[in-house]
Amino acid sequence: MGPFIIPFVKVWQLFFIVGTIFGGVNAQVNGWFNAHATFYGADQSPFSLGGACGYDNTLHAGFGANTAALSGALFRDGEACGACYQLRCDYRADPKWCLRRASVTITATNFCPSNNNGGWCNPPHHHFDMSLPAFLRIARHGDEGIVPVLYRRVPCKRRGGVRFTLKGQSSFNMVMITNVGGSGNVKAAWIRGSRTRTWLPMNRNWGANWQSSIDLRNQRLSFKLTLVDGKTLEFLNVVPSTWKFGQTFASTRQFF
Repeated sequence: MGPFIIPFVKVWQLFFIVGTIFGGVNAQVNGWFNAHATFYGADQSPFSLGGACGYDNTLHAGFGANTAALSGALFRDGEACGACYQLRCDYRADPKWCLRRASVTITATNFCPSNNNGGWCNPPHHHFDMSLPAFLRIARHGDEGIVPVLYRRVPCKRRGGVRFTLKGQSSFNMVMITNVGGSGNVKAAWIRGSRTRTWLPMNRNWGANWQSSIDLRNQRLSFKLTLVDGKTLEFLNVVPSTWKFGQTFASTRQFF
């Protein structure tokens, strides 16, 4: 028996494949994984489905209307927030409701919780609860509700630079990080004020919100981000010293 050879893949793709296999997926074909999907929020604005990631408005966050809530096996306590997935309905498995050869790229913006009735979002299921506009890109709207899909991680393509929204009060700084390209999801974050000499590590508070506990008011703010694929960028002096809580600042740098 010859040696086992791993084909070349990007680091974030390798992490995703390993995590997905051990997260309960039963099959993978040519880089596509099996899952199921449905839609939610049909009576809401598709831009309001930021939920557990903390995105107040997915349009303002740079994600548009093609978003989804992920089951726990994929959401991973918020680490998946901002990640991009390409989905296509499995026409061979369900030709009645699936659109042939159609696909859509969605951004993970919410969490689909487990329930006590053996629901599709319960572990170890891989499930996408999609916005209605995204769902209708790959399936028909009918009584079926749940459709089989194939999915894979893809790089996120964003317009403009990474954005930072400042929340909190006094010495409690919470920063929502949005419009992140590349692998899309942030693994680690640091903050630095213009009067500090070192990068201060931030902790994930929830979803895409990162926090620190030092008073940085009246200082220019810089950020350093590392994504799940290991890529790191610094965003120097992206926030002026006159900033106020509630403001959003767009950088000129982006991950690819």
